[in-house]
Amino acid sequence: MASTADEFSKLNINGDWASAAPNLQKNLFILSPEQVELAKVLLEMGQSHLFQHWSEPGVDDDEKRAFFDQIARLNSSYPGGLAAYINTARKLLADSKAGKNPYDGFTPSVPSGEVLTYGDDNFVQFEDAGIKEARKAAFVLVAGGLGERLGYNGIKVALPRETTTGTCFLQHYIESILALQEASCSLAGASLLLGNCQVEIPLAIMTSDDTHLHTLELLEKNSFFGMKPTQVKLLKQEKVACLDDNEARLALDPRNKYRIQTKPHGHGDVHSLLYSSGLLKVWHDAGLRWVLFFQDTNGLLFKAIPAALGVSTTKQYHVNSLAVPRKAKEAIGGITKLTHKDGRKNTRTLEYVRPVGYAPFSWSSINFLTAFKLVLVKDNLRDEEYQDLSVSFLFAFT
Repeated sequence: MASTADEFSKLNINGDWASAAPNLQKNLFILSPEQVELAKVLLEMGQSHLFQHWSEPGVDDDEKRAFFDQIARLNSSYPGGLAAYINTARKLLADSKAGKNPYDGFTPSVPSGEVLTYGDDNFVQFEDAGIKEARKAAFVLVAGGLGERLGYNGIKVALPRETTTGTCFLQHYIESILALQEASCSLAGASLLLGNCQVEIPLAIMTSDDTHLHTLELLEKNSFFGMKPTQVKLLKQEKVACLDDNEARLALDPRNKYRIQTKPHGHGDVHSLLYSSGLLKVWHDAGLRWVLFFQDTNGLLFKAIPAALGVSTTKQYHVNSLAVPRKAKEAIGGITKLTHKDGRKNTRTLEYVRPVGYAPFSWSSINFLTAFKLVLVKDNLRDEEYQDLSVSFLFAFT
């Protein structure tokens, strides 16, 4: 008890720092030292409104502690914690309100790359090189969404890829990886029996609260569609806090005054999840060199993946994108090379829907490329380097 009392004494739970939230101040003694520290962070970030409707001590105490359990999860799941999340949101909201354009001074153009024609000699050569290299690759499927926009209430990877056999997307992806796995070892001249080939190409699937259990159930019900369960790793992305206004005040759940309203984070979570889970290190230590990211409903993708990997290994790209031409006025995002008037260059993805004021050029009249990503696992990658590269993975395609 003495040590706990000392901890609370150091936290100064009756200090002036909580005066902006008197209802919180009354309840500080029911919280753990760690929860008191989180309360300090919230008040420092201007979130006193969260405690405006808190009850007197002795009423809803379990709910109050559960509130801070949620805050702890939100704080730990975002790089830099809630303070970084709120500060970033405020900057972006302020820039948007002021009409600040992040693309100001840039001129778009179609990025350079290798143009492949399916089936010709050049394509076949790259395909052979890619198949041989595939045993050193890992696949990452981003599958956090439901099929609501398609009029389907289930997970999108359970949708049939085609109606002849009814094969679902997830089955098609796994069977394609297994076929590539076998062909890679065969083409490399390695014997499966001797065990001198990477014969278990790993598959990571990023899920969400909406899709995690359904994805696991689909895999288990179908014996992982022929893959070893140890080859498949599910990574569930956490949600982030919703914002109430341009001051980045966190939004309370209208159904529960002791809960923050949350929403799924973007697809970019996959990079931080791969890193924080330790999976990248496992792959790197196993001698893998490539990570291929793909979306949940693209049935034609695996017809082009081997050639794309062949281009990457032949030209030693760190990041490569498998893309199709985007026609002008087509409602899809694309990859573009941006050249600033001061000479800076940046190749990145641009969404076709952006906030008002974020259109420095006529997006609808430009032909670009729509892409998927193929990433080289770099040697001797330190933690801080990966944090920087994670931004590149999201936006930069070299």
